[in-house]
Amino acid sequence: MCGLFALSAKTKSVEKLLPKVKIPDDLKPRITIAPAQDIAVVLNDGNDEVTFVKWGLIPFWSKDTTIGKKMFNARAETILEKPSFKNLMKNKRCAILSDGFYEWQKLEGNPKKIRHLIKMKSKEPFAFAGLWDTWTDKTTGESITSAVIITTEPNELIAQIHDRMPVILPPDKINIWLEQGDSNIPELLSFLKPYPPEEMEILS
Repeated sequence: MCGLFALSAKTKSVEKLLPKVKIPDDLKPRITIAPAQDIAVVLNDGNDEVTFVKWGLIPFWSKDTTIGKKMFNARAETILEKPSFKNLMKNKRCAILSDGFYEWQKLEGNPKKIRHLIKMKSKEPFAFAGLWDTWTDKTTGESITSAVIITTEPNELIAQIHDRMPVILPPDKINIWLEQGDSNIPELLSFLKPYPPEEMEILS
């Protein structure tokens, strides 16, 4: 589960990760980003730019926006089994920008969970694998684009504190993930695995 993350990297660092993508000049540092807030993403819509969408997926067929409150994570293992995610996996993928995420560790005998921040050892930004959709209010015509973070089983490092972790896209696979249309699903599914633990660190 990923319910809180950060994006405090400078624009130049994000440009290094996404050299062909237009990055807004007003990309403000954010230490904590929670569901229902705006998140910085690159959609596979052909625009090649960082844009902001709501965190918490609201499928186009939803009656209202309330479903988004609980759809902020999608399990990689069942992503092709869930109607909400199957078609999006084929056509509406996104890269969600971050440079750190939080997980809570439950210790025996301690009712209070301990929060940990996980970053890359390089301190460089990275991208979560995500899915997106656009919902339109039939009454007002207002449209909301939203996204969900895909999660997977933890690597050896994260397993010390939690039983899930967000899928982090290898930098050289981001462009493939963002290709338009019904791409090679088996190849895309192969990206949905734990990130190498030797490249990450847990900060208290």
